[in-house]
Amino acid sequence: MDEPVTRTVPSGRRLGAATGDEHVDVSTAPTNTAEDIAPLAVPRRPRGGSGAFADRRSRLRYRIVLGTLMVLAAGFGLGLLAIDNPMPIGSRGFWLIAELRATSLVVMGVAAFCQATATIAFQTVTSNRIITPSIMGFESLYTAIQTTAVYVLGVAGVVALQGTGQFLIQVALMVALSVLLYGWLLRGRYANIQVMLLIGVVLGGGLGAVSSFMQRLLTPSEFDVLTARLFGSVSNASVEYLPYAIPLCLVAGVLIWLNARTLNVLSLGRDVCINVGVDHGRQTICTLVLVSILMAVSTALIGPMTFFGFLVATLTYQAAGTHDHRRLLPVGVLVGFVILAGAYFLMNHVFYAQGVVSIIIELVGGSVFLAVILRKGRL
Repeated sequence: MDEPVTRTVPSGRRLGAATGDEHVDVSTAPTNTAEDIAPLAVPRRPRGGSGAFADRRSRLRYRIVLGTLMVLAAGFGLGLLAIDNPMPIGSRGFWLIAELRATSLVVMGVAAFCQATATIAFQTVTSNRIITPSIMGFESLYTAIQTTAVYVLGVAGVVALQGTGQFLIQVALMVALSVLLYGWLLRGRYANIQVMLLIGVVLGGGLGAVSSFMQRLLTPSEFDVLTARLFGSVSNASVEYLPYAIPLCLVAGVLIWLNARTLNVLSLGRDVCINVGVDHGRQTICTLVLVSILMAVSTALIGPMTFFGFLVATLTYQAAGTHDHRRLLPVGVLVGFVILAGAYFLMNHVFYAQGVVSIIIELVGGSVFLAVILRKGRL
């Protein structure tokens, strides 16, 4: 053992509690140095946790937010079911009307689940909180399909083809396009997600131009029918779509949630993934395929809603206060349902303007998007 070294600390330069010319014995032995210097050091501050939350206050805040969203979701749901129901409460007619309204609530839940889960996962794998899955041209492809159907078949043909077949064809086309795009651009020597996003923008613009050209050739009656189908609305969905839409959403959403820990690693970037042994390319492609399924189902079910997913994801990041996707995804689904159900409740029972719900949501979402852009992504 090394002998202790006695050092004299001048009174003007005190260390710890030493005063005057007191002698402080500090051992230079490796095993004792830390213990001997500890009383002279600055008091240690408690470090934040490395888990989903930095401290207890953040955890408590998350629970309060989650509980508040649950209460709001239940309140808006019950309000849409019961308020302005012309039949007496508890009667057979009351429950028949409530059952019809419950279908709309289920559609809202499916749309909120798809948009929230897809947008959060997409922004994670792209490492960008500005862009959304809409940039890949899902809405443009939906618009092109609907416009082509009206242009080729006319109103009578479109009405005759309505049903589960049309819904499944739309979903299959959207998923096939995205899978081809991801498989082509994210594999090989020059795999680059930025190039994939740029090509998605170009494809979306091209499909939009073709749709606009065909729309100018339609008759006024055909254009009116097409316009009604191109607005995102719960009324676009049918009960017969739900037995197919719900299982697809649940399978894709559950797989994303089970892969939440990997998403936490993907959010740190490609280099970190490689260092910890995560196959970044494979995980990115798998996540994007699941995102495409969710977006295809949502768009084919209720129509395009460009800024709804961005609005939900942005509010979720602000409300949750955590990076853990196991906590982010449930909050995102609740935020999406509260926005949809709350908007329909206010427009139906307060302002009596049922047809402008999607317009209001897009207006608010677009305003939030501009705010994030102008603040350089500091939200």
